[in-house]
Amino acid sequence: MRLTRALAVLAAVMFSLASQAQPTRPNIVYVLADDMGYGDVSCLNAKSKVKTPNLDRLASQGMTFTEAHSASAVCTPTRYGILTGRYPWRSHLKNGVLGGFSPHLIEPGRLTVAGFLKQNGYQTAAIGKWHLGMDWSATKKGPAGNPVTETVDYSKPITNGPTSVGFDYYYGIAASLDMPPYIWIENDRTIGLPTAKKKWIREGPAHPDFEAVDTLPSITAKAVDYIKSFAVGKDQGAGAAPNAGSLVGRTGPFFLYLPLNAPHTPILPSPEFKGKSGVSDYLDFVMQTDDTVGKVLAAIDAAGLADYTLVIFTADNGCSPAANIKQLNDAGHDPSAGRRGAKADIFDGGHRIPFLARWPGKVKPASRCDDVICLNDLFATAGEILGAKIPETAAEDSISFLSDLLGTAKAPVRQAIIHASINGSLAIRQGKWKLELCAGSGGWSAPHTPADLKGLVPTQLYDVVADPAETKNVQAENTEVVERLTALLQSYLDRGRSTSGADQKNDTPTKIRLGN
Repeated sequence: MRLTRALAVLAAVMFSLASQAQPTRPNIVYVLADDMGYGDVSCLNAKSKVKTPNLDRLASQGMTFTEAHSASAVCTPTRYGILTGRYPWRSHLKNGVLGGFSPHLIEPGRLTVAGFLKQNGYQTAAIGKWHLGMDWSATKKGPAGNPVTETVDYSKPITNGPTSVGFDYYYGIAASLDMPPYIWIENDRTIGLPTAKKKWIREGPAHPDFEAVDTLPSITAKAVDYIKSFAVGKDQGAGAAPNAGSLVGRTGPFFLYLPLNAPHTPILPSPEFKGKSGVSDYLDFVMQTDDTVGKVLAAIDAAGLADYTLVIFTADNGCSPAANIKQLNDAGHDPSAGRRGAKADIFDGGHRIPFLARWPGKVKPASRCDDVICLNDLFATAGEILGAKIPETAAEDSISFLSDLLGTAKAPVRQAIIHASINGSLAIRQGKWKLELCAGSGGWSAPHTPADLKGLVPTQLYDVVADPAETKNVQAENTEVVERLTALLQSYLDRGRSTSGADQKNDTPTKIRLGN
């Protein structure tokens, strides 16, 4: 018994010393899966029908957040929130997502987390699916400023893309892999010209060599190469500080934003993963996504960067119905892990997502945090890590969860969080209460059709601690809670921010309820 206690004390001392020795500016690698449910990570779902050994290892080496939520239940707005630290409904995009030819969403001049880190000495890269709009050179424009596809000049630079909002380097695709154009983009130019037409759900211009099935491997390889370029040099000498001195290719620290195309549609696992889950192509693709994480972690380790790199893995929203959720459920697999709904919905299955963080010497291995956090919170967390002030005109809805990461939080870091569905319905969560200002799912799950919604009250209130599956609407018995949370949500809308600081303006008027 004494030996066990002594070993425990020694481990605690070693962890404390390692924490003190770590640099204050870690590399940050942020891996964003596309349409992947909380229950799709095997260590988060005891009944999972898929194995994700690399994500499980990441969790064992770091912290699992059980109540992480995206700002929206669909792709584009969530990505806006991650990079700007701002609720996406403050922008002009109130519902839905952008397409591959859509104009830029991030406002010119708005500071992003990439731009902020760049100002603080980081090299920054985005590799993967952008889906935040960019401005193509075209002679004709149609509705909402979208270019007429046939008039796009692919030989000219793209403006207001990733390299215009704080990223030194970009390599990837314009939007989802089922949205044309099907062509690689590097920095502000396409690689070659889309002289062919191809179709993955949607038909459009494509490079003759572009194949959807090759996309995830290509993104993975490019990310691995980027990480390798920061490998610690052998000639640093004894006592050299991490991220300083001689590095191969580049000097750090660096921020790598890695938004994957998987397991979003088209669900096309590579041949070596096809059939590997024994359940479905979707779970095969989840396994390939896990393999990508494994390759990224291996690259970090091989480059000698593991001890001073913060790695975060998460997803932009819940599992999509395109994964054939009924088939998964019939096989005993629940991608939403007991929560109601899926991608697009206001229900938790739409926006509760896996969130794993590893930072050796700072984040305790195999630890867990049940505090509610939002993907918007990356920006403020980065600011607190660096001890750098964020301007009042930026990150208006971002709250640092650094104290959660370090295990020093004495209370929940967030007062409340706002959720949004694909049709623009809003909800607010505070403590155990979740208020949804709509009658149905606000998305694709029932109830969502006019027939489904007929006769339903337009307000839903759930005690999500006692009723995590959101089965019993208790708004009638808790009118004071409804009034209080409605007023809090309205104040967030009116102030242009949900954090302390000077009031800001929303880009366009925002309403608390659809149609009001």
